[in-house]
Amino acid sequence: MAVELTLTRLAGTENSQRLLIVGPSLGSSVSQLWRTCAEQLDDVEVIGWDLPGHGNGKNATGPFTVQDIANALERPTPDRPTAYAGVSFGGAVGLELAMKGVFDQVFCIAAASRIGDPMMWHERAELVRKAGTSVLVEGASRRWFAPGFIDREPAVAGAMLRALTEVDDDSYAWACEALAGFQAEEVERSVHAIAGRHDVVVPPEAMEQLNAASFHVIEDCGHLPPVEKPGAVAGVLAGEWAK
Repeated sequence: MAVELTLTRLAGTENSQRLLIVGPSLGSSVSQLWRTCAEQLDDVEVIGWDLPGHGNGKNATGPFTVQDIANALERPTPDRPTAYAGVSFGGAVGLELAMKGVFDQVFCIAAASRIGDPMMWHERAELVRKAGTSVLVEGASRRWFAPGFIDREPAVAGAMLRALTEVDDDSYAWACEALAGFQAEEVERSVHAIAGRHDVVVPPEAMEQLNAASFHVIEDCGHLPPVEKPGAVAGVLAGEWAK
């Protein structure tokens, strides 16, 4: 189905030398996930999109797929270098976009050709429809962050977890079902992979199997590298873009 995405400028201007489109993980607001990292990129306009029912995103009105989200992002390449970077669900979207060749480079963060087990996603969708996204907070606090991050950055972690409780239940459930049906058949060589060393959702060894153009592991980091280690992620993006 057609999906309408809400876009938010996180850094830079339309006159910036480069354009970066960034995508969120399931359960997160793209602004909270990416803003600090985006502000560390020099002369780059950073535009983020939110999943339906997440952050500034309008609630979904029916089921959607990962490919539907990618189709909503397909735009003619502007007259400046343009890249895409997405986390988890956003990374899965990146693998779809790489097949379309819309972006010069694609950075797939904390995602793989398949994320998790389809049955698990269907069970989570059912749970959220019955009990709401707030029931996921305890598990997310363990899955999202590297050991010690919540103690070091309680305000940042707390804001991310609160945003999870504010996600529209049906939109979240449909996003789970989208991931249940996602399977990337091949990975284009324009893709760069970035993993968190302590990611238990998509471990580094799973991302290494993508055989991407480059593979980077962010130390002391879990499933959300742009919020846990924004400087390190910005460094990888800038470094690969400069080559």
